[in-house]
Amino acid sequence: MWWEKAVFYEIYLPSFADSNGDGIGDFNGIKERLPYLKQLGIDALWLTPFYPSPKIDNGYDVSDYCDVDRQYGTLQDLEELIQVAKKSGMHVIIDVVFNHTSTQHPWFQSALQSTEDKKRDWYIWRDRPNNWESFFGGSAWEYDEKSQQYYYHSFAKEQADLNWHNPAVKHAIFQILDFWIKKGIDGFRFDVINNLTVSQDFKDNPVDETRRQIHQNDVNQPGVLAILKEINAYIKNCNPELFTVAEISSDDLKCIEQYVGAELFDTAFNFNLGSQEKLNLNYFASQYEAMNTAAEKLPTLFFNSHDMSRSWERLADKNVDVYYLLIVLLTINHGITFLFQGEELGLGDFLAANLTDIRDIQAKNKYFELLPSDGEVRAIAAANLVNRDRSRGMLPFNIKGWIGSAKVNESEKVIMAGYKALIALRHKEGPFLPLEKIQAENDLLSYWSGDIHVILNFSEKPRQIELLEDRPWQTLWSHNGPYLAKNKIYLPERAGWIGKRN
Repeated sequence: MWWEKAVFYEIYLPSFADSNGDGIGDFNGIKERLPYLKQLGIDALWLTPFYPSPKIDNGYDVSDYCDVDRQYGTLQDLEELIQVAKKSGMHVIIDVVFNHTSTQHPWFQSALQSTEDKKRDWYIWRDRPNNWESFFGGSAWEYDEKSQQYYYHSFAKEQADLNWHNPAVKHAIFQILDFWIKKGIDGFRFDVINNLTVSQDFKDNPVDETRRQIHQNDVNQPGVLAILKEINAYIKNCNPELFTVAEISSDDLKCIEQYVGAELFDTAFNFNLGSQEKLNLNYFASQYEAMNTAAEKLPTLFFNSHDMSRSWERLADKNVDVYYLLIVLLTINHGITFLFQGEELGLGDFLAANLTDIRDIQAKNKYFELLPSDGEVRAIAAANLVNRDRSRGMLPFNIKGWIGSAKVNESEKVIMAGYKALIALRHKEGPFLPLEKIQAENDLLSYWSGDIHVILNFSEKPRQIELLEDRPWQTLWSHNGPYLAKNKIYLPERAGWIGKRN
């Protein structure tokens, strides 16, 4: 399939490229930047939510699934973007948020009218709340005074969860998928899709020894896979080349992999690897080993997204050579590569200085939780630790923005050159076979993919490696001056080498 060796580029719409000077990225801004993305080597765009929304959760609270928010342009602007991207040889996939709607969505507004309303059972209602907690903090139940019942929201109270046990909900979602497929979309990224169903007996969730809730009855529930198989079957029946990728709210690889397969999603985001807070090569090696055990399941390869601190700070610790080697792990590897806007420039985090700088509801909740007890300075510091705005700063293409700017990297030209070279090598040599002989020792990571051998020295000391086979080698890529001598390769500090057996 087309996506097997593709490089995807996630566009967080409001922060990417602003074409009309209002400080908010838009469809025409993306269209103007398509030559830039094509030159980088991008094969597919992933657009984050662009639907009408009150923006309680920056667009992941959808009030109309079949239209666009006017701050991004018009539906015609989006259709033109899709067509121009296709003419440039790029596919387009979009975010779909089917776990919940905005409470401003007409479906929920109808459900509020009466307990007898036809849309009432499209959502989850209870006479009494249980102890389930929202992933954004606090109770997952909100009281409706008119009906004297509580509705369920696994995230913000303005994001009411849909009741997927009602067949009418599924039918409505199929119509939405139809709408976008007919617009020329090439696939879908499904947001927090393992939250789609909850336990029907509504038992309280257990808590651990620290009194932290274990989400046992509100995620990964029996029956969710059957629903997801129906969704994927519907999409593939429309067009077998349409791509589906799941976001699973888990970093447990076994949990993630149960959502991928012939009847399920083409792949799912491997947060077990991509979301790590620091670079640990031994851990990375163990995860690559686990991710490569099932050849029919292509893992995802990413170190950045709209929900986490940028890898320039988090994994590379602002070291250009380390960042360079991380590009190899993203591109010359078994799996599907996902880049996040600006990582090709080595952009750093945006950090809020005060409450008015914060846009993320998760960070705002943390700030107000700690402000009374810890004071302003500590509350802001704690908010920034969970602040998803860190990666959402405006790109340097823009003069002003709805949010502050991402930190510019002085080495952006060098970093960009590294991405271009390795993406081109991926296109030439990929798709790559499952990894073998994965080894991590003394800050050196090496692995094989078929006849291709990757050796990356993350340490501050030079290393000498004896190649197992005394035969001619073709050097496909190198960084920081490694060199071959007979059957040995010498790697200076933080050097990398990719070779191919002749």
